[in-house]
Amino acid sequence: MHRAAIAAVTTVAGVVALLSLKPHAAPAALAPAPPAGDPPPAVAPGPDPTGTFTGKSIDTPFGPVQVAVTLDQGRITGVRALRTPGGDPRSEAIAAESVPRLTQEVLRAQSVHVDAVSGASYTSQGYLDSLQSALDQAGG
Repeated sequence: MHRAAIAAVTTVAGVVALLSLKPHAAPAALAPAPPAGDPPPAVAPGPDPTGTFTGKSIDTPFGPVQVAVTLDQGRITGVRALRTPGGDPRSEAIAAESVPRLTQEVLRAQSVHVDAVSGASYTSQGYLDSLQSALDQAGG
């Protein structure tokens, strides 16, 4: 009887401890996209940049991601992946599927504010972070 009481008290204490934990914020790679509406400008205000700008190399758990963006008077006309995760067939397959989809969405939206590709969260976030750094460089 004494063991049963100790087990019950321990179980209740464990449940209370678990329920008192606060949830962690979602990682940046999994954070929801900003609400729909007018997307923010792709580059900082100022003269409309033209040229190709290389973003920072972003390290992901599966390898680095780096892109270059081509702008024509501030409009995104192309994005080229310079580095994508690789080294193993699965990472290469994920990058081969996700990078073209991300590029298509960025060109359509004219912004980095696009949804991540399902199943490629890290690659998507690295791609978009590198792209944002290239756009920041273009904007000033």
